[in-house]
Amino acid sequence: MDDLVITVDEAAQKLRVSRWTLYTLIRSNQLRTIKIGRRRLVPVDALAECVDNLKAVA
Repeated sequence: MDDLVITVDEAAQKLRVSRWTLYTLIRSNQLRTIKIGRRRLVPVDALAECVDNLKAVA
């Protein structure tokens, strides 16, 4: 079964950006996340959405 959510570090690796840049995307509502307890996780489909939105702006 494929992962439904990944950690912030894993998302940063997949997008090839730093954690700082990833948190900037989260704070600016360009990347959807969920919280489970104290953990912030990124839905895998949110990565594709984020890239599509960034392409539309570029």
